[in-house]
Amino acid sequence: MENPADKIILALDGMEKAEAFSMVSKLSGLKWVKVGLELFVSSGPEIISNFREDGLKVFLDLKFHDIPVTMSAACRKAAGFGAELITVHGCAGRKALEQANRAAIEGASLVGLPPPRLLVVTVLTSWEGKDIKDQLLINQSIQSRVQLFAKLSSELGLGGCICSPKEVRGLRSLCPLPFELVTPGVRLEGDPLNDQARVMTPSEAINEGASKLVIGRSITQALNPEDAFSKCCNQLERV
Repeated sequence: MENPADKIILALDGMEKAEAFSMVSKLSGLKWVKVGLELFVSSGPEIISNFREDGLKVFLDLKFHDIPVTMSAACRKAAGFGAELITVHGCAGRKALEQANRAAIEGASLVGLPPPRLLVVTVLTSWEGKDIKDQLLINQSIQSRVQLFAKLSSELGLGGCICSPKEVRGLRSLCPLPFELVTPGVRLEGDPLNDQARVMTPSEAINEGASKLVIGRSITQALNPEDAFSKCCNQLERV
């Protein structure tokens, strides 16, 4: 049976380097950490190596979105640092995604590391259908847009996609394992939603077909983070 902790990626958003390592040290059995834009910009790429030296796997969530040559160069570098999961925006298009995936494989190979899995960002979990129509002038449902990017990333051989728990069930039927469905927007029952609009509890998201869960504030802002992490693991043991 898979260790429940293998399905939990701890989001270290809003933390400086020392605070992040202090938090990680409290959580016995933690396997994965998420390094997002804020922590990466404040601490630099060496934080990836620092976490890996402590035996942790790194989900580098920088959501690369640029022209193909720039995206591929960034993914090549990120793979060389040792990140196991790297996010890229589906909106960048087929050519950029294809070249970025190839570059990430090359970057890891150059330093003798296994290739990372690129995860395509579909629609951010802070967005709702009305936002897409009113602000982006795109007359397409969230579900249709998420499926479009998931199918594209699967066709191109990328590792998976990022989606809200609400889209997981439909995507799993389109994109079977080992394609990863990694879901932010996961909260313990009763926790505030903050800026997330489409959320579920850990057990609900896994039951829908999610591969891994990105969980931040439900653990990091809990009165007792270790108890909150254990509660998440216990939920997944019963799934």
